[in-house]
Amino acid sequence: MDTPIEFSESTESAWIDVIQKMDKVYADLVHYQVELEQKNAELEEAQQFIRSVLESMTEVLVVCDVQGRILQVNQALEDLTGKPEAEWLHRSFVELFGEESQPLAGEFAEKLGSDAIMDCEVNLQTLEGGSMPLAMNCSSRYDVKGRLMGMVLIGRPVGELRRAYEKLNKAHGDLKQTQEQLVHSEKMASLGRLVAGVAHELNNPISVVFGNMHALKRYGERINGYLSAVGDQLSAELNQKLREDFRIDRIESDMGPLIDGTMEGAERISNIVLDLRRYSGVQKEKPERFDLRQVIQTAVHWVVKAAREKLDIVCDLPDDLQIVGRQGQVHQVLINLLQNAIDVMEGQQDPKLVIGCSKVQSRVSVTVRDVGPGIPQADLKKIFDPFFTTKAVGKGTGLGLYISYGLARDMGGDLQADNHPQGGAIFTLQLPLNGVDDE
Repeated sequence: MDTPIEFSESTESAWIDVIQKMDKVYADLVHYQVELEQKNAELEEAQQFIRSVLESMTEVLVVCDVQGRILQVNQALEDLTGKPEAEWLHRSFVELFGEESQPLAGEFAEKLGSDAIMDCEVNLQTLEGGSMPLAMNCSSRYDVKGRLMGMVLIGRPVGELRRAYEKLNKAHGDLKQTQEQLVHSEKMASLGRLVAGVAHELNNPISVVFGNMHALKRYGERINGYLSAVGDQLSAELNQKLREDFRIDRIESDMGPLIDGTMEGAERISNIVLDLRRYSGVQKEKPERFDLRQVIQTAVHWVVKAAREKLDIVCDLPDDLQIVGRQGQVHQVLINLLQNAIDVMEGQQDPKLVIGCSKVQSRVSVTVRDVGPGIPQADLKKIFDPFFTTKAVGKGTGLGLYISYGLARDMGGDLQADNHPQGGAIFTLQLPLNGVDDE
């Protein structure tokens, strides 16, 4: 029969201490377990929150280490590239971009640890083998101790922004064009009133000159007849001596051409005044049938005759080209184009004018080309603007081409300016063969 163990008072006290300490350790373990489970729940909630934020981002997010290897991407990148995150992990971030953007993407790694890169445009390779422009930001990533851990790339698609900008730019262009048309109309109206006044004031003195030259021509014929009659009454020797002393022969030979030239000039001025009045709207010229070839030749004759330098003129014109239009306005436009061509070649060696004329369906095209320096690209869009001129102060008003363009459009045609491939500028006047209906 076993003998029962007897505990002394000291042994029993020791067991009680052990049991109490075990209870305390167990209580601590339970408390730590509760805290651990709570921390795990909070960590899982934080991870889910971060994941939901990353998945809801429309911007592309790429996290890399210091070697540029991808550690994490968001759903936006997966959607654009068509590849899950697992296929991008541990690959170089440079592979995300197209060949044209890879050298630029390489700069991100070079600037790691320095200043951030803002709004650098790169092309991301998309699912269908294409590319999408991104405005990419790059910043360095550090741990809690301040050690460099890599970089973070955030890219914003600029397609929608670019389309919105294009729409805004188009709307701005339309508004600007409308504004220019309003200013153009107002200036045209003011210029028309000014031209009408100038034409009216010029018309009176030109009429006087015209009338006086007609009278002078008749008087010259009578004076020549009188001198011949007086000379018949003198001896041949005295008559010859007096004619030589007073240079009568030279006067008689020059008087006719001088009067004819003055008459021709007065007639031209009268036509210009008439054109100004027609242009101002005070007097509207009726369309009529005329020979365009003859009008071109007359314009060339007038401009070349007044030129200071000798010109090489090349004309490629049809034998006969009848059109319906306003002859005076066509003549005025050609005069302006030819004069401008001569002005730009001033002081140039071997100046040359090339005038062409051709018919295409129901329209006729007249080209005036020079061999000057051409028109700068920046000036091509404003060459027909009012008061725009490249000439020195006092040598041009900037209204010649402006008025010519307005006349061409008023006649149902068009006037265009461009640079010729072989050098120089070329102006093309297009007119309808059968004119336009008068309003």
